[in-house]
Amino acid sequence: MLEARFEVQQSISYIFAHNLNYIVSVNYKKYFTSDRAKKIYLILALCLVLFFAFNDLFMPWYANAGGIIEVPSVIGLKYEDAKTKLDSLGFETHKGDVRIDREHPAGIVIIQNPLTGAAVKKGRRVYLTVSGGELLVAVPNIKGRTLRDARFMLEREGLKLGAIEYQSSDEFPENTVVEQKLSAGYKVKKNVYVSIVISQGSISEKISVPDLTGKTLQEAEKILIGIGLKPGNITYVPTPDLLPNTIVDQYPRSGEMIVKGQVVDLIVVQGGEKKENLFEN
Repeated sequence: MLEARFEVQQSISYIFAHNLNYIVSVNYKKYFTSDRAKKIYLILALCLVLFFAFNDLFMPWYANAGGIIEVPSVIGLKYEDAKTKLDSLGFETHKGDVRIDREHPAGIVIIQNPLTGAAVKKGRRVYLTVSGGELLVAVPNIKGRTLRDARFMLEREGLKLGAIEYQSSDEFPENTVVEQKLSAGYKVKKNVYVSIVISQGSISEKISVPDLTGKTLQEAEKILIGIGLKPGNITYVPTPDLLPNTIVDQYPRSGEMIVKGQVVDLIVVQGGEKKENLFEN
């Protein structure tokens, strides 16, 4: 029974394989050996020939027709000099981006494309990136501002407060900026120092300090009180060649303008009774 079933399966397999081979052979002759198929083969063959001819013959000839030259280095040159050099060699120069660069002055070439040494066809475009120099900031207008505000405004722009001078001013209130050494809007590099002048108030409200040296302590006190000032700290020093209670120095100095009611410290020759300073604060 099993042998009969096996013989039937073999017969079916043979018939199927025979018919499949017949179908393939008929279709092969019909589709792959027809006149239409031959034309397609011919076209494909021509395309392959043209491709290899274009790639291996025409393109090398076209690339070498204008000559192959090496790209020179123009890094570090001024843009105008770099352009002159490239143009003289037959390149076409194009200016690209301008980038902030702390290490190179403005107008200097910092990047080139193609790179130095590249072999390219004559007439190739070369793109140059140029340095814009270090970033500059505008000095803010701090006139009329308080010292605290002026410092803040300068630091906000990346600048620093420089030397501070003081002078009387009828225009600006006391402790405000009278003058800035770098004008507002002036372009400078970051971290630059900006010196300023601070108002000491109106000159009409100030008193010139008198010269008290050589006078006695009693005379000096009388003079100060008479003009609206006060004797300050009194320091005694031994000076054998001067009379006791003689003024030998003072602070503030003679001629300085100070606010009414301010104290003047005195240096006095030691000797006799040391008077207690009733005006010392």
